[in-house]
Amino acid sequence: MSAHVKQQARLLSPHRTQHKLIAGYDLWLMGLSLLILGIGLVLVTSASISISAINFNDPLHYFWRQSVAAAIGLFLALIILKIPMRLWEMISVPLLIIAIMLLLLILIPGVGREVNGSVRWLQLGPFALQVSELVKLCVIAYLAGYLVRHGETVQTNFAGFIRPIGVLTFISGLLLLEPDFGAAAVLFATALGMLFMGGVPLTRFCAWVAVAVSALMTLAILSPYRMRRLMSFADPWQDPYDSGFQLTQALIAFGRGDWFGVGLGNSVQKLFYLPEAHTDFIFSVLAEELGLLGSITMIFLYSFIVWRAFVIGHIAERAGKFFAAYFAYGIGLIIGVQAYINMGVNMGVLPTKGLTLPLISYGGNSLIVYCMLLSILLRIDYENRPTSRNAIKTRVPVHA
Repeated sequence: MSAHVKQQARLLSPHRTQHKLIAGYDLWLMGLSLLILGIGLVLVTSASISISAINFNDPLHYFWRQSVAAAIGLFLALIILKIPMRLWEMISVPLLIIAIMLLLLILIPGVGREVNGSVRWLQLGPFALQVSELVKLCVIAYLAGYLVRHGETVQTNFAGFIRPIGVLTFISGLLLLEPDFGAAAVLFATALGMLFMGGVPLTRFCAWVAVAVSALMTLAILSPYRMRRLMSFADPWQDPYDSGFQLTQALIAFGRGDWFGVGLGNSVQKLFYLPEAHTDFIFSVLAEELGLLGSITMIFLYSFIVWRAFVIGHIAERAGKFFAAYFAYGIGLIIGVQAYINMGVNMGVLPTKGLTLPLISYGGNSLIVYCMLLSILLRIDYENRPTSRNAIKTRVPVHA
């Protein structure tokens, strides 16, 4: 047997082929996503250890629950890695219908579970499903499919652009009835970004951005509760013990963190000073314990995830895989928008909103859905790469 054939045989060995298939995934994207997930588990433990000990007599109560959610999320991610994108495209419309039905279901009195004045959960035995988190995945899938089916109409015809906006407005209305203003804002921003990536003319896009911003501002102004939160954002120190309490405590945490932080686990603000320290304001705990260096590192990690999503989407678009491309853009947009809003709220540059930091904040539904979204992104990247066993076989010569 010639040396060339021996080399090809080594390439086709089970170990080599397995290595090739594993290498077909974006290892940087996978590794940094798992890194963020691990950092989140550590921060949730650190931020919640005191409140867990007081409320549940178990300092690791929230850690165990978040770990279970992480295990479920990773298990579903492994399954999703094997699902081809053409299947997601086929079920994109049914997914939207399911999302709308679930949103309507939780608004039925006695069906939805109320927590802190909001009806956002369906109780399914021991598990509580937060519908707004699942809706994010369904809306991204629907919009990606819509842009493929009606791409030319979206770019040239006003009706093609307004139809998905109408659907999204209806979904946002259902979210506002819960109420979940933050989820509605994130979905609207993500959808507008996807439509822009789909080729909507710049003038029409800017006009609808202005309309969306005006509508959200009007909703905030018409609600005394939301208006108070906006006013406290503008000057939290005016009422630091009431409307501005959360933000002032978050800013104190940033100030204490300085350059390198007070050390992991040594936060003072998490000791019943900072409300929701393990959920909406966990970035403030990170800033206090890990300092400016830790905060910037986390921003770079999220920036890398968003950048990779857009690169993967661009490669898919150039290959003619438009559904996968728009799906990747949507994943990058929703992660970037939600992380930006959460960090902005923590730092006092945006009004206070109840949004989690993806993969970091405590919340099983959010964690599971973002694991699923990142797994879909890895699948898109995998389909962009010619790394299958058959592709390797075709390079083996038939002669000695």
